[in-house]
Amino acid sequence: MGKAWTFGENMNTDEIIPGRFNITIDPLELAKNVFCEVKPEYAKNVQPGDVIVGGQNFGCGSSREHAPIAIKGSQAKCIIAPSYARIFFRNAINIGLPILECPEAVADIDEGSEVDVNLTTGQITNVTKGSIYQARALPDFVLKIADAGGIVNFLKEHDIEELMQNAE
Repeated sequence: MGKAWTFGENMNTDEIIPGRFNITIDPLELAKNVFCEVKPEYAKNVQPGDVIVGGQNFGCGSSREHAPIAIKGSQAKCIIAPSYARIFFRNAINIGLPILECPEAVADIDEGSEVDVNLTTGQITNVTKGSIYQARALPDFVLKIADAGGIVNFLKEHDIEELMQNAE
């Protein structure tokens, strides 16, 4: 369970982490400046397990992986939004940052609400209001990528030929 941090629609990657900080790909370094221009208190106050709640088209803008890496480095448990920019969605999965789509939960969750998220089932509970929502659960392979810390680590841990045979 964690605290909700809410953001509006069309949150772009430069608002998530301004380009001037993209001189590293170290998650902890990037996390020091995540959301620095739109919610400067986030980086100093976020706690492991907190949840980011965004609006439509979350992560639009440039295709840099720095934005999801910065969020992951902040130790947020996941992002909940009605929709994501396509490249952000893919980058988030590739680096092992869980993301859920659930417009109903986004509409109900306020800044600071206590939120519990079950990534395996996709169940989102707004503990503050006593509301329960069902997001589409993340596919098993996406959970495995997240558990491994990203696609690169996942592939290092698994035999690529075996994965390809199982996909057929």
